[in-house]
Amino acid sequence: MGRHLVPLTVDNLADLPDRCRSCVFWERAPDGADAVRRTGRAELVKREWTVTVLREWGSCGRLAYVDGRPVGFLLYAPPSAVPRSLSFPTGPVTADAVQLMTAWIALDHRGQGIGRVLVQSMAKDLLLRGVRAVEAFGDARPRAASASEPYGDCLAPARYLEAVGFEEVRPHPHVPRLRLELRRTVSWRVDMEQAWDRLFHSGRPRGVLHPA
Repeated sequence: MGRHLVPLTVDNLADLPDRCRSCVFWERAPDGADAVRRTGRAELVKREWTVTVLREWGSCGRLAYVDGRPVGFLLYAPPSAVPRSLSFPTGPVTADAVQLMTAWIALDHRGQGIGRVLVQSMAKDLLLRGVRAVEAFGDARPRAASASEPYGDCLAPARYLEAVGFEEVRPHPHVPRLRLELRRTVSWRVDMEQAWDRLFHSGRPRGVLHPA
C-alpha cells in the first residue's frame, strides 16, 4: 500500500475535500466569510490566502495520501493570518504560538494513526523554524451539534487534539483552546520515525499509534 505525506502547496490544494477547498471560515472574519460565500468566490479566496501565507510565512499544511488518494490533511498558520480566531470566546491565540486551524481524516482511515503522524510532521516543521508552540480551538460540542453555526464543522475535535498531545489552556463547554508545547515534542522524534516507517512504508499499521 503506497502511503506518503507532503507539504500543502498551491498545486495540491485541489486535493483537499470539496467542502474544505471552498471554505474560508478561518481565512476571513465572520462578516467577510459570509460575503465571500455569497459571491461564489470562496475557492479563489482560499487559493489566494494559501499563496500569500506560503510566500510570506512558509509551509502551512500537510496532506497524507494512500495509494494516490488524499486521506487526511491539517492546516496551520500564524494567528495574524487567521482573523476568525479573534471571534472565539476562548481567544485570542497566544502570541508565541502558531494556530492549528483544522484537521481532517477520511472516515475509512481513522484510527490508523494518520492524524498523529500529521501533527508530528507539523511539529517537526515548526521546530525547525523556531516556533515555540501550537494552539487550536477544539470542538467539544455534542456530535449532533458539530456542524451547526457559528463554528460549523471547521474545528478539530478536542478529543483528537488531546490524543496527539495538546493540553487545555482555556476551558469552554464547546470551544476550549488547547496548546502543544513544541519543545516537549523533541522526545517524539524516534516515535515519529517509527510511526512513519510503520504507517507510510509498510502495510496497515499495527495498533501502537494513537487514534486520529
